[in-house]
Amino acid sequence: MISRRKVALGLVASTGLASPVGAAVRTPKQTKGPFYPKTLPSESDADLVRIGNGPPATGEEIEITGRLLGLDGRPISGGFVELWQANTYGRYSSSSAASIGPLDPNFQGYGVVETDDEGRYRFLTIKPGEYPGRTRHLHFKVGGPGFESLATQMYFAGEPGNERDFIRKRIRDPEARDSVTVAFAPSDESGIPSGHFEIVVGQ
Repeated sequence: MISRRKVALGLVASTGLASPVGAAVRTPKQTKGPFYPKTLPSESDADLVRIGNGPPATGEEIEITGRLLGLDGRPISGGFVELWQANTYGRYSSSSAASIGPLDPNFQGYGVVETDDEGRYRFLTIKPGEYPGRTRHLHFKVGGPGFESLATQMYFAGEPGNERDFIRKRIRDPEARDSVTVAFAPSDESGIPSGHFEIVVGQ
């Protein structure tokens, strides 16, 4: 079996999906929130689960794959994809609010990758915990040649808190809301839950 770290590192492996050409649903812009890291961690790679050769972070490991696409459905290569999130206890590394939950010194909490020639990216991380007022979610920011950077959030399909989450409810278009709500299933490569999140940008 391929190691989980090897799967996540090496920017992207083939997903077996053909690049689409045609109209796509623009990913809705959402708030970056107050927890974007003020200071980046010592590592900012695609594997948020381990820092160096240290022990793994606490929580359920998940894998996120996707592509960065234009409105015409064509992949955007050479773009960047940032991910930051709460740990399994619902606390961000940049938060000083101990009441939310404990810090996990083994959790990277932030990563950034460059999209490959087919617009693909991949992260290995931990399923985030909930905290007051929010359902489980991940923060993304993307940028690249020829388009304005976009901050958005990704949600987990089937979460009880989704329908009452005040930020998710700001997305009025049901199709756009569905586009940022991702189902997870065991990956054929790694055996851990994997979700596919396509990010569509454009004017």
